[in-house]
Amino acid sequence: MEKIRVGFGFDVHRFQAGRDLWLGGIKIPSDKGLLGHSDADVLIHALCDALLGAANMRDIGFHFPDTSVEYENIDSKILLKRTFDLIRSKGYAFGNADITVCAEKPRLNVYIPRMKTILANVMAVDEEDISIKATTSEKMGYVGREEGIAVYATVLILK
Repeated sequence: MEKIRVGFGFDVHRFQAGRDLWLGGIKIPSDKGLLGHSDADVLIHALCDALLGAANMRDIGFHFPDTSVEYENIDSKILLKRTFDLIRSKGYAFGNADITVCAEKPRLNVYIPRMKTILANVMAVDEEDISIKATTSEKMGYVGREEGIAVYATVLILK
């Protein structure tokens, strides 16, 4: 009997002047980036948490702590690849991911196809199994005040 598991990930990072904006594995033109120990790719971090949660393997901070110099300024695509290797080592295969990015700025729709390609390549999965959507918070809350970006990710894995 096939075992199906669902995972949910959430991450948020605040904006910081003087940093590059990395989202979904690509650098997006912006006057400010996100603050974090790594490259602060909030989309990849939420996806990693969803994958790890689905496999009952804790969270991204447990496996890649922000207190470790090894992960300082690391490309989050490396963290995603390592996360994917971890869930595969437990015998899981990827089903699909559904990701929602909540940001007032920058507008992201034009970048989504490239994000899907990058993520699919890192995980060696079909682009059709990755859904990325962008929305705003209608000027409400910390996202609406343009203080940061929040991402929600849901994944399905199979054994």
